[in-house]
Amino acid sequence: MSKVIGRGMWLDKVAQRIVEREKALGRSMDLIRVESGVGASGIIHIGSLGDAIRAYGVKLALGDMGYNSELVAFSDDMDGLRKVPAGLPDWLEKYLCYPVSKIPDPFGSCHGSFGGHMSGLLLDGLDRCGIKYRFQSASDAYSRGLFADQVSLILRNAELVGQKVKEMLGQEKFVKVLPYFPICGKCGRIYVAEAHKFIPEEGKVLYRCSGAKIRGRFLAGCGNEGEAKISGDEGKLSWKIEFAARWAALGIRFEAYGKDIADSVKFNDWISDEVLKYPHPHHVRYEMFLDRSGRKISKSSGNVLTPQTWLRYGSPQSLLLLMFKRIIGSRRLSVEDIPNYIDEYDGLEDAYFDKVRVENAEKLRTLRGLYEYVNLLNPPAKPSEHVPFRLLISLARLVPREQRPEYVVKKLKSYNMVSEPDDRLLEKISLASAWADDFQPPRTEVSLNAQERKALGEIARYIASGDEAEKIQSKVFEAARQNGLNPSALFAQLYKILIGSSSGPRLGPYVVDLGRENVAKILQQLSNGKAIPDGW
Repeated sequence: MSKVIGRGMWLDKVAQRIVEREKALGRSMDLIRVESGVGASGIIHIGSLGDAIRAYGVKLALGDMGYNSELVAFSDDMDGLRKVPAGLPDWLEKYLCYPVSKIPDPFGSCHGSFGGHMSGLLLDGLDRCGIKYRFQSASDAYSRGLFADQVSLILRNAELVGQKVKEMLGQEKFVKVLPYFPICGKCGRIYVAEAHKFIPEEGKVLYRCSGAKIRGRFLAGCGNEGEAKISGDEGKLSWKIEFAARWAALGIRFEAYGKDIADSVKFNDWISDEVLKYPHPHHVRYEMFLDRSGRKISKSSGNVLTPQTWLRYGSPQSLLLLMFKRIIGSRRLSVEDIPNYIDEYDGLEDAYFDKVRVENAEKLRTLRGLYEYVNLLNPPAKPSEHVPFRLLISLARLVPREQRPEYVVKKLKSYNMVSEPDDRLLEKISLASAWADDFQPPRTEVSLNAQERKALGEIARYIASGDEAEKIQSKVFEAARQNGLNPSALFAQLYKILIGSSSGPRLGPYVVDLGRENVAKILQQLSNGKAIPDGW
């Protein structure tokens, strides 16, 4: 059996590899910085947040090993707007190729710029999840000259860099021009001005605003010829090269990346090692989040699931569970998955506090480790009272919003499912209420055999007859025996149909609360081989 590292999580393994590598390189271990980077040219999505959360998990693991560590959350707000993202106003079209830090906030005056708003969405998600970080924007970094030494070194080696871009990435652009994008002093745009000469002793580049092809469309330049100082925010490195400058300037030792930019990261590793003489950070490559159709979740395509959307319906712990559970393999994801992660977190908590039996000791250690990381290595002293999230949604839908907290708690007590609800359960009731307002109730698909369908028909007719609620429980046992079924399995099927979970409250009172006619109708439809209708 292989030795379990730390808490048995992939985060612990990554942290150990970082420590071993840093010691082998002979670098100072006083502070091990990890980084996540995000472009601020579109709506921040769940994958953008995942970058930072996973990096913070590595930071936690390093701290757990006794090393001081820090997360740098970097936002490229000098990125130029190449396309108006889906759902944003058409007037942004006139700001194509402007740095997003220079574009007005399309959502009003809550932030100073387009880039500031998008960065703010990231930071809001991190804050609500309890993530600690040092924020660094590109505009601030360039204006303070943080990257000036790295920019100078890269531009002094521009010919070598251009040839290497051609060799490694198959792109010839930087054979002809410098890998630096000046901001035109006349029209204020980036990408349309080409840097053609670097004057090292003066720390500036000369450029011509001649135009550029952006997303298959040529945008004409204004014809201006000017110069840009590399020690200010008058331009920036190409993003295909900027990673390396950031790593060297900020002392980054770890950064994960998505497989869609694997070639660019490989090239930046070369720049860092060979041009900047800074050993590149340790990396972990992760798969992308996909939408339900299998498309990559993207800022520009309009299929974005934002951190704010998730946190409207799901707890921070459910979002952290999504990120920390694993890093390998792509995952299809939508808002409809949130109830699953909320209930999975409850199951994780049950394992941590020995409320369920886990036979495999190694698996139990990993589950406990995951629970601790999901709680940012500060787990609660005792578990919360657990109720299936779909049950909370179902109960919330029965009464107007203002009555829900009191009504749901009253019903849970009547089902003997809770005594006095704690703050975490009240938070779940609030999240379930938001879900009930915005979506059809989630459910699991139920596969029924002939005996189960026959039993459901019998139960449906009994429910419709209007007999006492407590006798419904007995009727389920009777229908199971008469049809050669395991009663527990039949109850589980009924709960899946009515709640979307394999367990729930006493069935009789719950059926009455849902409405006898509604329940009888749905069970009769399933008995006849029909699907569960939308809206149930």
